[in-house]
Amino acid sequence: MTSTEGTGDPRDGADLTLRPARAEDVPALAELFNAARREAVPAMPPHIHPDHEVLAYFGERLALREELWVADSEGTLLGYVHVPGDWLDAIYVRPGHTGQGIGTALLDLVKALRPGGFALWVFTSNVPARRFYRRHGLVELEHTDGSTNEERSPDLRMAWPGADPVGYFRSQIDEVDDELAVLLARRAALTSAVQAYKPVPGHAGRDLERERAIARRMAERAPQLGDQALRRIMHEVISVSLDAADPT
Repeated sequence: MTSTEGTGDPRDGADLTLRPARAEDVPALAELFNAARREAVPAMPPHIHPDHEVLAYFGERLALREELWVADSEGTLLGYVHVPGDWLDAIYVRPGHTGQGIGTALLDLVKALRPGGFALWVFTSNVPARRFYRRHGLVELEHTDGSTNEERSPDLRMAWPGADPVGYFRSQIDEVDDELAVLLARRAALTSAVQAYKPVPGHAGRDLERERAIARRMAERAPQLGDQALRRIMHEVISVSLDAADPT
């Protein structure tokens, strides 16, 4: 891939070069990342890895030939973007240089590299980043309670659906449906197995209070659906699972 030149800050006329990162950029990338994360608190939670691990991380990314681009102005790294596969893993701009079009240039580069669309995670608390992404056409999708990220901070998935939004979102739906089919089969198998140990098996032995507790617990993980909707969903899932356990 080739460098992209001439995307300078329109307010100061500086030349900005977007190019693939090189091995010699690793120290500057680590320094930029650490500075940007410190500057972002409290919009983002504090980063949990020490500096030497961050340095090793960037070295590993380049060794794995993952797509890592930098915004370079006269030898100074002002920003970078990391795009493994169809994910925007990270986009950072050096503190003191935000609001100058560097983030937009990097995001436009990702759109050019991934015309079919891409997704990313952003912390729910990072309102400026969410506003930036929405302004550039990204859509907010599901929210989480943060239990699966290292910082344990609520986050949300956003996506840029590319040139064919319907096709992009349908492909994402297909992936989720495939995962859901596996989980539903597992749920049905477990429901079938437990019937042999219940005093009253089958539909007659349903524990409605437990089902309500399941819905409440799930609502904590998926607040956008809410307790009532999840209660209806799980009522149907349990009903179908019990039917499968006793097809007669």
